[in-house]
Amino acid sequence: MGNCFTSSKQSMTEIAPCDFIKPAQAFQLYGDPISSFTLYLHLALLYKTRALQFTPTDDPIPVVQFGPETVSGSREMMVRFIDEKLPQPPLMVVVEEGSATAVLVVKMVALQHRSVVWHLERMVRWSEDLVTRGGRRSGDPTMGSARMEARKFGKSYSQLLEVMVEHAQMEERVVFPLLETAERGLCKAANEEHGRDLPVMNGIREDIKSIAVLDTGSHDYREALRNLSTRLKSLLEHSKEHFQEEERNVLPLMEALELGKDQQLRVLEQCVDVMQGTHSHLFSFFVEGLLPREAMQYLDLIISCKEEKLVASMLRRIIE
Repeated sequence: MGNCFTSSKQSMTEIAPCDFIKPAQAFQLYGDPISSFTLYLHLALLYKTRALQFTPTDDPIPVVQFGPETVSGSREMMVRFIDEKLPQPPLMVVVEEGSATAVLVVKMVALQHRSVVWHLERMVRWSEDLVTRGGRRSGDPTMGSARMEARKFGKSYSQLLEVMVEHAQMEERVVFPLLETAERGLCKAANEEHGRDLPVMNGIREDIKSIAVLDTGSHDYREALRNLSTRLKSLLEHSKEHFQEEERNVLPLMEALELGKDQQLRVLEQCVDVMQGTHSHLFSFFVEGLLPREAMQYLDLIISCKEEKLVASMLRRIIE
């Protein structure tokens, strides 16, 4: 997959938003290899450079060195130092007017929308490429034969489907009930959208399974690919509209609930708990769809509400 710090060959359909050219400046990182703080900085540095030297220590507070300069302190201070030394890609979040006080769960939901849209756009591009080739092998040797590529395509869509289903469940079980306590019927339209979307998403999965058993290059195979590509494009456009509608008319209403910081953290924790797959075996896949600064912002949200052991486990999944 298009992880931002791997060196494997990638097809054009698998380039993640965090796939930037990284300079050769050498950073030194010292810290406890099982500490979430150290792992967090390890990830931040991998977004910046491949020239990273990590030295395990027993010190609970990690240290970052760049040339003669050494820094240790809070996460924010150390990420700012890394950004100053290597500005691209930026990791610090630019706080827009009004966003500093945004409800935490609203930030989380919006970032999930970004990842889902990126992955859907990727699946659409990939399907269009399959249609163009009409059963011929990809020029990328990592894709293998046409049938092998079809299986990879199906696996990628299945991962995306799991994330999308969990995202909908999180909204239905946590976010929407909160809003409904303030005013009954506020989320009726959004809930109905979810009900209509699930059969479509499952139908696409079944289409992909059917394609996998057809003779590659046959008329039926090419026709099935064209139909699949059309359905994926439709799902992408509908998802964009649905997410924009939520972010414009539903999520801003969370502000009116006037939740305290502790309440917000409890809601955030509930959201993470509902999306167990996304925050465990699918976390690397999910983060691929985010820009580096978005990925770090998402991790900040997780760190704010979950215990050290879980956060460290999630970070190791990305780094390894």
